[in-house]
Amino acid sequence: MITMPLLALAALMMALSQWIFLLFISLYMLRLFGQGMMSHIAVTAMGRWFNAMRGRAVSFSSLGLQTAEASFPLIFVLVSGLVGWRGSWIAAAILTLVVGLPLVVALMRVEREPQSAEPGHKVQTAPRDWTRGEVLRDPLFWAILAVFLAPPFIGTTVFFHQVYMVELRGWTLEMFAGSFFLMSMASLAAMLVTGALVDRFSSVAVMPFMLVPIAAGCLVIGFSGASWTPYVFMPLIGCSMGASSTLNGALWPELYGARHLGSIRAVVIAAVVFSTAVGPGLTGYLIDAGVYYPVQIAVMGIVSIALATLMVSLRQRLLKRAGA
Repeated sequence: MITMPLLALAALMMALSQWIFLLFISLYMLRLFGQGMMSHIAVTAMGRWFNAMRGRAVSFSSLGLQTAEASFPLIFVLVSGLVGWRGSWIAAAILTLVVGLPLVVALMRVEREPQSAEPGHKVQTAPRDWTRGEVLRDPLFWAILAVFLAPPFIGTTVFFHQVYMVELRGWTLEMFAGSFFLMSMASLAAMLVTGALVDRFSSVAVMPFMLVPIAAGCLVIGFSGASWTPYVFMPLIGCSMGASSTLNGALWPELYGARHLGSIRAVVIAAVVFSTAVGPGLTGYLIDAGVYYPVQIAVMGIVSIALATLMVSLRQRLLKRAGA
């Protein structure tokens, strides 16, 4: 009830912006209240509201952002053709307030506190609720966080320097762009499959395998310049990004409880966003310093393997922590 009106205000400001300063404020608010807080609130709510089917709930809710990223650009172009781009932002603000907000309020008017699991499913939640301060002092938290930072770091780096990679390998931009569809499909499938696996085996048990696809993809694109490489690499990176999206919503309640889940995930999301900013800048600096870009990608794959191995070694401690 706070975030959605502010998101609508940001859309309205974008529609009415006539000055650069107001444009910057509008973009900041759209990023903060839209992609930032709305998706964070959704995944946090799923993690708190569901126990036995938490994995499926988180993976299903995460499909919203993926679906929007795939469909809204085309919808925006079509609506802009009818009412102009400013009219499109006004329509977005109206729909958010008139349709979105009342719908969410109606669906969440009764707080849901899960009490028991369905037959055949154990309740997957931590023995106690940790505060954010306790979590930040936990060494295991930082090891797990490093695992979740790898996919966004690698993915953003590859997307940002894609033209440079295409030039190095002698590919065409059209060929590389065609592989993005495979990445999206793999990401969607990985979300749903990971959700089912989490409900069956727990997030802690599934997490060590999350980085295996992206590690393999990095090694492929790092050592091969064949024309088929993007069509192998992009689905592999999509698998890890999809699995990461589901696990990032399901894991933290298992380890640290649900009472302070929002503040804990806020730290995680802030770190993820920071990693997406560091990746392109750091790799760009290394490119200018003469470090061969495919070698950098291969090193990212090796680091991913090391992080996956670390999670395997910590698996028993994490299972004990989760009470599983």
